[in-house]
Amino acid sequence: MVDFTDTQLLAWVSAFMWPLTRILGIFSTAPVLGHASLPIQSRVGLAVLLAILVAPGLPASTEQDILSWYGLLITVQQFLIGVAIGFVMSLIFTGIELAGELVGMTMGLGFATFFDPQSKGRSSVISQFLSLLALLLFLAADFHLLLIETLVQSFRTLPIEVNALHWSSIRNIAFWGGHIFSIGVQISLPVVTALLITNLALGILTRAAPQLNLFGIGFPVTMSVGFLMLGLCLPYWSTPIMRLLQSGLDLIRSLN
Repeated sequence: MVDFTDTQLLAWVSAFMWPLTRILGIFSTAPVLGHASLPIQSRVGLAVLLAILVAPGLPASTEQDILSWYGLLITVQQFLIGVAIGFVMSLIFTGIELAGELVGMTMGLGFATFFDPQSKGRSSVISQFLSLLALLLFLAADFHLLLIETLVQSFRTLPIEVNALHWSSIRNIAFWGGHIFSIGVQISLPVVTALLITNLALGILTRAAPQLNLFGIGFPVTMSVGFLMLGLCLPYWSTPIMRLLQSGLDLIRSLN
């Protein structure tokens, strides 16, 4: 008969629960893994399966009782680390959606919105189009697998202990949030610039010929120029989006 002590049992439970908590954190915020269309039962099941595969190969965790105050603090911290890892990647998609919002508003498609189940809010058509484009690139380049690999590596760079995440890493994540606006402007800049030139030309034309109906010709022209620029820029957007995704992974790997 095999006997187990309470200390051994709590150590085994801790060795499984703390990695699972970090994995659940990333499954709640990361792109694809935390998408609202993926059922919660499936996400929890995948997280448990991943924890079963990962936990045996991890370094020995801190000898703290999971039911103690320190154990509760470690549990909360592991969840926040997982949320932060997924949050870094989701910020890139937010910046791409912002680019779609800028393009849609400049084209005159600000009214063409619908409910987005992921953000629980209204989203424009162009924004959803660019978000799906980024999502396809994310899957096609296996960034979801690289994200899981980075998560497993984080257990060595950010070991399971009370003070795992330093303030410098938290500050880097906060500064990374400022990239939302730069991402949105950089991606939308070619289309917005073409539409700005189009609007200037329409303004000059209306000034030269006041009898022209600006609302009658302006809206079709701006939409046509916008869709034309979207078609021209579409093959070139993959490179900056892939570079942004890679920079997000590099930031996650630099956390300590």
